[in-house]
Amino acid sequence: MISDLKPGFLRFPGGCYVEGARLVNAFRWRDSVGPYENRPGHYGDVWYYWSDDGFGYFEGLQLAEDLGAAPIWVFNNGISHEQSVSTDVIGPWVQDVLEGIEFARGPVSSKYGAMRASMGHPDPFPLHHVAIGNEDCYKPYYKENYMEFYKAIKLLYPDIQVISNCDGSGAALDHPADLYDYHIYTNANNLFSMRHQFDKTSRSGPKAFVSEYAVTGSDSGKGSLLASLAEGAFLIGLELNSDVVHMASYAPLFVNDNDRRWNPDAIVFNSWQQYGTPSYWVQQFFKKSNGAYLISSTMEADSASALANLATSAVRTYNASTGMEYMIVKAVNFGSSALNLSIAVSGISANNVVAADSHITVMTSGAVMDENSFTNPKKVVPQVSQAENAAPNMQILLPAHSITALELGLLPTKSSTATLEVTQVTSKDSKAPFLV
Repeated sequence: MISDLKPGFLRFPGGCYVEGARLVNAFRWRDSVGPYENRPGHYGDVWYYWSDDGFGYFEGLQLAEDLGAAPIWVFNNGISHEQSVSTDVIGPWVQDVLEGIEFARGPVSSKYGAMRASMGHPDPFPLHHVAIGNEDCYKPYYKENYMEFYKAIKLLYPDIQVISNCDGSGAALDHPADLYDYHIYTNANNLFSMRHQFDKTSRSGPKAFVSEYAVTGSDSGKGSLLASLAEGAFLIGLELNSDVVHMASYAPLFVNDNDRRWNPDAIVFNSWQQYGTPSYWVQQFFKKSNGAYLISSTMEADSASALANLATSAVRTYNASTGMEYMIVKAVNFGSSALNLSIAVSGISANNVVAADSHITVMTSGAVMDENSFTNPKKVVPQVSQAENAAPNMQILLPAHSITALELGLLPTKSSTATLEVTQVTSKDSKAPFLV
């Protein structure tokens, strides 16, 4: 299920899981490598379960490699939920992290590179991103400790991208970083409105890593359609601001149905089966965005309310294995009325469109709080159909409370500046367009 999302990166081993409520229960990379039977395991006192650390630091690197995804290691920086190590004694923690990086990247002639090789992986892992802590920005000693880690890592590994816990979306950071971490858990209406969160963010300085986002609370249940639509609109907003937002990941990824500690989650499992919540399936609409080109677009609507409930984006991507290009228009209709969407694309002709390789994907359901389950795992999932009359100018219906993607198959063209114009977004029963 993870592989089907075509992830560009894997952030591991977690967030609060890395910190621990107390430092004695923080995740320790060196205790999670080597022969499985020799790993001591640890008590995850934030989520209240014992981990045998069979999925450890090495396995996280392996999984990223198997997925073809970039590994992003989140390490403890001497801070837990309740404790902070002062900067004057943080040295051993810094050294521990440097040795962890050596385990991932060092040659087999190095101490920890040899340890990795003894586990069956002599080649180094491409570890180029590390996050210094998790949600620790305003905890005691964070910024002082951060600088000790930052300087040591950059001295030995200048190519590694360092991620700060401090939010730089509204104001410049007061310390160096390559990226900054941004987390948001909120209700559906608020997350939908936050599709504009990065519109006014400075285009200079560190880039954003939205490493945890989700709709939570009464809007989400155990994973509702409503939650997924707000998340889809938020992702569209991130896509439109992809010059400043470099990465985004939903959290949490997994939950054991026999030991739920958080709702909702993307993938639910027990000892023998699994299913994706709508929040998992909405990510399927964005898996082709990695490496795609964002297309400029304009929008017109017949009413302010129609526009207020709509989020759209358009990208153009290339499939090297087939030589085909694709234009993908995504739209979230967060409102309770269906909308007609008229699309006009400049820069391509009807002869460029391959109708047989053009599709419309829609995810909706009968009620906004509908969920998936083990008994009905596909109640809320994307439905794919052929795009009839696929052309540069066409109309599609956006059902109430839905996310839709139009994917136009294109023969390669010389133009790389095609633009999308949403020339009409009309309520299903209305007639006159209103220009915005």
